[in-house]
Amino acid sequence: MSFVWSGVMIFGLGLLLLGNVDIAVSSMLEGGSKAITLALKLWGIYAVWLGLLKIVEETELDKKLCKLFKPVIRLLVGKTDSYTENQIAINITSNMLGMGNASTPSGINAIAGLDKGSRYATAGMIMILILNATGLDLIPTTVIGLRVMAGSNAPTDIIIPTFIATFVNTLVGIVLVKLFSKIFKDKQ
Repeated sequence: MSFVWSGVMIFGLGLLLLGNVDIAVSSMLEGGSKAITLALKLWGIYAVWLGLLKIVEETELDKKLCKLFKPVIRLLVGKTDSYTENQIAINITSNMLGMGNASTPSGINAIAGLDKGSRYATAGMIMILILNATGLDLIPTTVIGLRVMAGSNAPTDIIIPTFIATFVNTLVGIVLVKLFSKIFKDKQ
């Protein structure tokens, strides 16, 4: 892989030297500045949502959410221990609130709780991955926050289209995991 990376770097530097160096360097500096600005804005958004998730855990609201989602979790993932169910509930909730990146730690913990030491992913582990990747959004808060920071006149106009798109993605993902888990379970 380092060979490929080195080749790309040498090729890019060659093109840079053959082209207009002033325009390329100023574009790189401007792009770097914009990237840092965006990262700082996202940092603020994530700090708020991770803080909110910590409050949810401290007030044990996550356990109440787990009770609410328990039938859905058991249907999708199967029966598991309470800690893993709790992590799955936090993952689903944070995804539904548009905090995709904030839901990743709970998704990792949920997959670790489902891991029984096998070298292969179980259907439950794949389901958590699909739920995390498709991320059913009721309120896409991170995207709304970015739209507000970008000066959008109507930052919340994306709520309904986002819900429809993520609902369809999540539904298709769930159906495919269930279908393939039945197909491959029969072949084992």
